Amino acid sequence: MKLLLIDDHPLFRDGLSLLIQHRLDLAEHGGAEVVEAGNLGDALAALTRHPDVDLVLLDLGLVDRQGLGTLSEWRELAPQWPVVVLSADDRPGTILAAIDQGASGFIPKTVDASVMQEALRRVLSGGVYLPPLPSDAVATAPTPAHDDDTLLRDEPVGPETTLGLSGRQLDVLRLLVEGKPNKEICRVLSLSESTVKTHLSAIFRKLKVSSRTQAVVAVARAGVTLARKG
Repeated sequence: MKLLLIDDHPLFRDGLSLLIQHRLDLAEHGGAEVVEAGNLGDALAALTRHPDVDLVLLDLGLVDRQGLGTLSEWRELAPQWPVVVLSADDRPGTILAAIDQGASGFIPKTVDASVMQEALRRVLSGGVYLPPLPSDAVATAPTPAHDDDTLLRDEPVGPETTLGLSGRQLDVLRLLVEGKPNKEICRVLSLSESTVKTHLSAIFRKLKVSSRTQAVVAVARAGVTLARKG
């Protein structure tokens, strides 16, 4: 696996890169190589040199950009790469707004190494990591029977078993979790826009949610993985 880490603090970048490559147990993914960038321009140049990046880790507070606008701009510049936010701002509103803007997960900078390891394992396997959220943070978000407060699992749960979705619905949900808009889902799956909307309606109904953000939270709470397809 190859990760692109975007953060404007060299010491943090170097420390996290060393942690990921030498201390975290990501053997099931063949280990992880980390490419570093200090701003969005350098990150785009890095993607040109490393088009095989699997996941982007993005800090919301860069030297020339601050807050959720950083994520919004990055999603416009590089929409095809799934991105997980790294931030010291772990307020529920910030977390949910990041998911709403297409992030595939959110890892607070305050987590310890063991949580970072489990979070990266989950997102690299096609799951979603979110820190614990207040029960009322997302209206109508479902609570699976096996849910717990940490949103972490020792063993991934089969999505078809847990969510009750068809194979094509799982394909749509996987791309939704990666932050893809409807038009991109149509292109990737060779489906019409009306068909994608029909699948999304069925997904929301089965997950008992009413929005994309709630669906991503539901996937995190269910602890399922939606393996990416090459």
